[in-house]
Amino acid sequence: MSRISKIEIDDSGLPPPTPEIEQERKVAIFDLLEDNTFSIPPRGEGPAPDGPFNLALSIRDGRLVFDTTTEAGDKVAEFHLSLGPFRQVVKDYFQICESYFDAVKRLPPSQIEAIDMARRGIHNEGARVLQERLEGKADLDIDTARRLFTLICVLHFGG
Repeated sequence: MSRISKIEIDDSGLPPPTPEIEQERKVAIFDLLEDNTFSIPPRGEGPAPDGPFNLALSIRDGRLVFDTTTEAGDKVAEFHLSLGPFRQVVKDYFQICESYFDAVKRLPPSQIEAIDMARRGIHNEGARVLQERLEGKADLDIDTARRLFTLICVLHFGG
């Protein structure tokens, strides 16, 4: 089964997230575990590892780390990605989210909808960057990439 069955976020050493960011994180984890597509392509001559997989996300030595194991805990793969390609899109995403959360409190629905459309566009861009960075390492669909991008944002900006 090519999917993530468990996800852990190592946010040790990060400041506590705002209530809005914590809610985004909870929703992303819930949605990710409910429906995702994630597989590891074959390496060398061997077959592709079988899922479902456990995934641990962290930042170590300034790099984003995807640590993938089987449900039994056997190591499958570990990927270290540079944070550089994510910096601008994460920054843009946080800025638009801040505008969105502020708008929800005081603007009419039509203006909230316009900001939300921009937010979704930036979110899709972040998911696309993630898919590109994981090319050849892991295969995931756009919805899985979107949910993982949300979790990367929390790690990237320290909550």
